Amino acid sequence: MNRRFQPYQHVIRVGGLFAFGFIAFLVIRHILVPPDFGVYGFYRAGALDDARAKPITYAGRETCSVCHGEVIESQKDSRHAPLSCEGCHGPLAKHADGEFTPKPAPPDPRKLCISCHTKMPGKYEGFPQVDPAEHAGELDCTSCHKPHAPGIK
Repeated sequence: MNRRFQPYQHVIRVGGLFAFGFIAFLVIRHILVPPDFGVYGFYRAGALDDARAKPITYAGRETCSVCHGEVIESQKDSRHAPLSCEGCHGPLAKHADGEFTPKPAPPDPRKLCISCHTKMPGKYEGFPQVDPAEHAGELDCTSCHKPHAPGIK
């Protein structure tokens, strides 16, 4: 090669390396990204069919109200009114479809209530928060509070 171009050979090598890396990226991306990705936004279009194929596990509040209307009514004007039944009791679509055996186990109030109501600095001022050790000792929350319409019994 001509002596005049020798100082620029390192630039040509770096440019070639960059081009090789970019082409390798495009090839790997083409191999790894599914062809239906991006059809309906930033996800794979086939994911909709995959989600439809999964069995339904949650029944919904309306379904619970068919048999447990008195609970829904007691919860109506309480602070827990916006919560769904299955937010605390877990997915119950099988129970709603008639599989009553085994009967769904009631949630452990000590663990369940504390998961939302433990005192933390990030929660807003009006949210009821407690220090579990100081508040009730070893008692369950439901020994003093009604779970569906919180307040003192």
